[in-house]
Amino acid sequence: MSRTWNDLIPRLLSGVVMLGLGTLAIWAGGLGFRALVILVTALMIWELARMTARPGSAPAEALAAVAAAVLVMILLLPGALPTLLLLVPSILGQLRPRADRVVFAAYAVVVMVTGFGLILLREMGGATTILWIVALVVASDVMGYFAGRLLGGPKFWPRVSPKKTWSGTVAGWIGAACVGWAFHAAGLGGAALIWISPLIAFAGQLGDIAESAIKRRAGVKDSSSLIPGHGGVLDRFDALAFAVVLVSILAHVVDLPVSGG
Repeated sequence: MSRTWNDLIPRLLSGVVMLGLGTLAIWAGGLGFRALVILVTALMIWELARMTARPGSAPAEALAAVAAAVLVMILLLPGALPTLLLLVPSILGQLRPRADRVVFAAYAVVVMVTGFGLILLREMGGATTILWIVALVVASDVMGYFAGRLLGGPKFWPRVSPKKTWSGTVAGWIGAACVGWAFHAAGLGGAALIWISPLIAFAGQLGDIAESAIKRRAGVKDSSSLIPGHGGVLDRFDALAFAVVLVSILAHVVDLPVSGG
């Protein structure tokens, strides 16, 4: 089998499992969805802490546990003020020696906002909103993966992400636009989804690039080896994280053109 495709089978199998479990949790909502989001958020903090660790750093396991506890507390406490607790993992990560302190602090905030944003969007916008975000990110990733391998061409940002090409990037936008059109055609949202979806996908692509930069600085290929064919949790959900953050911001500014349910 060609080296270009030697990771395709485990990547697809892992993707199918994640997509199945994720879709079930999204559709069911409630405690199951919350638990899955909290687990994924904690694992992302764990991987981030490991990649930026140095002798004397706070244990990655401890920061992951704090991240999970913070999300639980925010969900239990009333009002908006408890959302400030999302900053706690970033702050605690600075109290002891750590490589790339600013990188850890900023990305940890992104991860925590992602976890809280997913739960909030599911409860306020319904399963359709989350499925739309996941679908456009997956479509962007899959289209970008195959277009990049098949077409190649100029690199998008070679210093940071040597494998990402312009052909894959644009193909990702097209894939996201197709998802937006499909949701609109199915009566699940307005026509604005067709152009908003590529914008969200671009945010996801920037998330992928940001995580690639962190890995290059840390001198690692993957954030961990938890997911066969994909590397770590951050490797798989980096794009989703930035996409969710942008959607969360937009949701506070305008009415999202996607139907709840």
